[in-house]
Amino acid sequence: MTFIRENRDDIRPMRRSRKERERQLSWFETAPAFLFYLPVAAWWGLLSLRYMSPTLPTLANPSIQAGGLCGESKSAVLDLLGPTGRRHLARFTTIRRPGDMAPRAIAARLEKRMAAAGISYPVVAKPDIGRNGRGVVLVSDRAELIEYVAGFPAGLRLMVQELAREKGEAGVFWVREPGAAQGRITSVTLKFFPSVTGDGRSTLRELILADPRAGRVSHYYLPRFRDRLDTILPEGEEFPLVFTGNHCQGAIFRNGEAHVTEALTRRIGAIAREIEGFHFGRFDIRYESLEALERGEGFTIIELNGTGSESTHIWDAGMTLRGAYRTLFAQVSTAFRIGSEIRRRYNLKPMPPIELLRLYLGELALMRRYPQEGGV
Repeated sequence: MTFIRENRDDIRPMRRSRKERERQLSWFETAPAFLFYLPVAAWWGLLSLRYMSPTLPTLANPSIQAGGLCGESKSAVLDLLGPTGRRHLARFTTIRRPGDMAPRAIAARLEKRMAAAGISYPVVAKPDIGRNGRGVVLVSDRAELIEYVAGFPAGLRLMVQELAREKGEAGVFWVREPGAAQGRITSVTLKFFPSVTGDGRSTLRELILADPRAGRVSHYYLPRFRDRLDTILPEGEEFPLVFTGNHCQGAIFRNGEAHVTEALTRRIGAIAREIEGFHFGRFDIRYESLEALERGEGFTIIELNGTGSESTHIWDAGMTLRGAYRTLFAQVSTAFRIGSEIRRRYNLKPMPPIELLRLYLGELALMRRYPQEGGV
């Protein structure tokens, strides 16, 4: 039986103990989310008292709705990119799904917009509002696009983006203090897409459950492939378990801080400076090689996330709980500090708590309605 594979050919060895290198999961990765984030919520509450506003981070990126904390439009955020950023951007188009039009007709209209934007199959279809990889699907042809549109909620906007061809994926977290000439990269996360390889005897279910990592987080994979779990994979056939580079969908995250260079910082800084009012957030990118990434070259931006994004290197299997909380507490503190400075400089008011709650609950309701990833 061949277990889970993680393509790490282009990663330089980092300074880890043997125990850390062999560890499949950090012990807190499988903890309930509400329990893990409870100390972070408490820290948020303390900062709310200190700064006299629980929603001050909504000012950290004034040009993005709620600062990108929740409920923002992905396409609207990408539209903020300037000339430098657009040269690195995966092209996209959007459409609001009419409730009174057949899916085939909607798909045909969408294909015209794709052609106008220079986008061809395969593409990535995703909701325009959402997070955690929910509703993100690889679409290979017209039939699959029609199927995706048919399952997409009426009245909501969906986004179609060209498939970035680079083999690697990373999250690059950027921070620039208001008034500062330069910013800094505070986190780089390298993302990997696990797979299992058949042996001609075992079912997909058995391969997943027998794997030392996938078996411990099988709740990510088993529901996704419920119609194929009893299939016996031929010997040598590789079966990808996840498409989206999201930890909540089962992707593997590794700390990539060793690859932060002056060249990469300059390039990300040049892109970020062109975005009016952007101070705090994460670029999700595809990269052709780590060497090129370190030179600030050979990458494509697929998403830009604001205040609601996370320094995702905390989900590296070698991360300690203390290190994870240190990172998250520092991130929340930075968001409050930047929001406070922007409030002072420009006399802006943060979003009212009731409005932010409405956005958050609305986003949760939308995510429950989106099509599910059914594989790769």
